[in-house]
Amino acid sequence: MLFYRGGTDDAECDAKNREASSRALFDPSVKTQQNVAQSPRKMAHWRAQARVTHFVINRPGDLKTFLWMNIMATSDQRPATSAQPETATASTTPQTSPLVMRIIGAVALAHLINDLIQAILPSIYPMLKASYDLSFTQIGLITLTFQITASLLQPWVGYYTDRHPNPLVLPVGSICTLIGIVMMSVVGSFPLILLAAALIGIGSSTFHPEASRIARLASGGRFGLAQSTFQVGGNTGSAFGPLLAAAIIIPFGQGNVAWIGLFALFSLGLLYAISRWYRAHLNLFKLKAGQAATHGLSRKRVIASLAVLAFLVFSKFFYMTSLTSYFTFYLIEKFDLSVASSQLHLFLFLGAVAAGTFFGGPIGDRIGRKAVIWFSILGAAPFTLALPYADLFWTSVLSVIIGFVLASAFSAIVVYAQELVPGNVGMIAGIFFGLMFGFGGIGAALLGYLADSHGILFVYTLCSYLPLLGILAILLPRTK
Repeated sequence: MLFYRGGTDDAECDAKNREASSRALFDPSVKTQQNVAQSPRKMAHWRAQARVTHFVINRPGDLKTFLWMNIMATSDQRPATSAQPETATASTTPQTSPLVMRIIGAVALAHLINDLIQAILPSIYPMLKASYDLSFTQIGLITLTFQITASLLQPWVGYYTDRHPNPLVLPVGSICTLIGIVMMSVVGSFPLILLAAALIGIGSSTFHPEASRIARLASGGRFGLAQSTFQVGGNTGSAFGPLLAAAIIIPFGQGNVAWIGLFALFSLGLLYAISRWYRAHLNLFKLKAGQAATHGLSRKRVIASLAVLAFLVFSKFFYMTSLTSYFTFYLIEKFDLSVASSQLHLFLFLGAVAAGTFFGGPIGDRIGRKAVIWFSILGAAPFTLALPYADLFWTSVLSVIIGFVLASAFSAIVVYAQELVPGNVGMIAGIFFGLMFGFGGIGAALLGYLADSHGILFVYTLCSYLPLLGILAILLPRTK
């Protein structure tokens, strides 16, 4: 088949090339000559026509294959500037969705509501203890039931949804939370309280892996920004949960827990809207889930790196628990502050935690996750070591610095782990959120025992050495 280049315009070129194509179809003696046309607009068309004609010459009569080659040749040369739907293809080039801040913001808001509801549960323990004459052992069983469903289920939920993604997992989990909240407002026995706590935990265990996955999918490659924005929503909810409980539940009794159901109902609608966006981008997620690791690390090195990250999470959340659970008691005992004043210092610390969480992700996108992990844990050590010996002013200053520096680590740890094990975004998020809850719960119990037996000042002196475990970050390989 001959391609003519010397015509005066595109119409003349088209006419001559159609004539040459017709002769080539019926006359096999015509040889294919590959010349480059002068009209750029016609290059893709001619290339496709040449391939189709050549195939028909060699395999006459195969209409099915002819049509297939024609479709593929045309689609391969589609202009890059044309509008394309956001669907995944079997291309060997990795596809990334654009940054969708409205989805990331919506997921962060849902995280705020989820963790706000979680934080309300321990806030009403004194009320439940007085109403049902519960022992501390029974209070511990409520926490254990919640932690088992909220923490231990998360990796399994993430593992399953990595392989069988379902956009309805999020709204279904929110329904479990809503049922648990309503039950908690009306139940009259200890076993039903346990069931309500378990349902709230199930809602949390389904939320974190899936919501973290969606935040990553909407990140446009800015994984640290997406993860930190998502995480700061949860920190904000955890901070406001006790305040909300003190305002609308504690003064009025157990029945007012039902008002928290309005937050769960709003979250249900929000998560359903998010799930619709997720469904529209599900093919893109499936393509990404099938991508192989590009870091070139052996399986043994990956497992060792995940173990190091687990130790870093341990050091971070054991120390964070000492502040979130017992900082007010420390201030009251050492500086003779009132409860209200100690709560103000705790609020400043939690505000610094939220700020550190937000800024840690984007910084990791710029300078690398390993650098952020190294600085945020080991870098906090000088301040934690100084805290037990500081006066009230410097205690407040140091707590803000410690909160900001330590909190910047978590989003970097999660994203770093997801880069180590690509295609298992949900499982990795579930593991590390589960570790966060698990280490926090174990740490609170253990540090409470140490405070009873050795005093609260001993607890802060002992915990001040935990950030030194950040030296283990030197064992992490560089992935970015």
